[in-house]
Amino acid sequence: MTFRTRFAPSPTGLLHLGHAYSAMLTHDMAISQSGELVLRIEDTDTGRCKSEFETAIYEDLNWLGLNWPKPVMRQSERLVAYDLALQKLIEAGYCYPCSCSRRDIREAISAPQEGAAPATPDGPLYPGTCRHRTMAERTETDAIRLNMEKALKDRPDIAKAHFTETGSIHGAPKGEIHNLTGEILLEEIGDIVLARRDIAAPSYHLAVVVDDAAQGITHVIRGQDLFASTKIHRVLQILLNFPAPIYHHHRLIRDEDRKRLAKRDDARAIRTYRESGATAQDIRRMVGL
Repeated sequence: MTFRTRFAPSPTGLLHLGHAYSAMLTHDMAISQSGELVLRIEDTDTGRCKSEFETAIYEDLNWLGLNWPKPVMRQSERLVAYDLALQKLIEAGYCYPCSCSRRDIREAISAPQEGAAPATPDGPLYPGTCRHRTMAERTETDAIRLNMEKALKDRPDIAKAHFTETGSIHGAPKGEIHNLTGEILLEEIGDIVLARRDIAAPSYHLAVVVDDAAQGITHVIRGQDLFASTKIHRVLQILLNFPAPIYHHHRLIRDEDRKRLAKRDDARAIRTYRESGATAQDIRRMVGL
């Protein structure tokens, strides 16, 4: 199996040291395995994505010494592919429309009989308010959710699935096999959103699974903050009959207060260091590579 991985930033701001670490680590791992790194621009959020930020991504990554095949995959050009995958899930009966706002969900889970809802990669565990609805009832303002209960019922193999982790998560040894169970998927993931109501685009989870399969990604390398999302992605890979990559969730680069860096933290933007006279090797030392 040829090692093929990707770096997939969103052009919603300038890349910072955390992005530099992830991109260079991904590049280094690909080189060490005589593999290939591909670049993907995740730009479906048209309200926040800017062309100047996409240009800055190319400039910063080139300056860091990274290279990738051309042309670059851009998610905004792949909406048809995402819609086809969504329609496949709808036709299989795994989806339902949801009209709940964030406020509706907060109010539903704050009801005394409900208790505190556990957190999921997308916020509080959805209480299933709209699960009774059918896709025939969908309106243009509805989101579309995955019916996890039905998926588990129809595809019992989901609860027997697993993924291989080659990073080091929560002290676990490298190469550990992480098993999925019905309990984990119902209590920690629930009915995730597959298509958003606020913009005409697929959810991150659906798009990234479709794209990883389309690009033949064998190894997904990304931050520990996305570890829980991998459980979602394995479910979608099974339902869509996609192959399962190997996963490596790396440590996060944090500031002096141990907070994870964000794009709004321009003081740690790669462009800032570049313009101040730093070198790519300086960046490597700063992030511990």
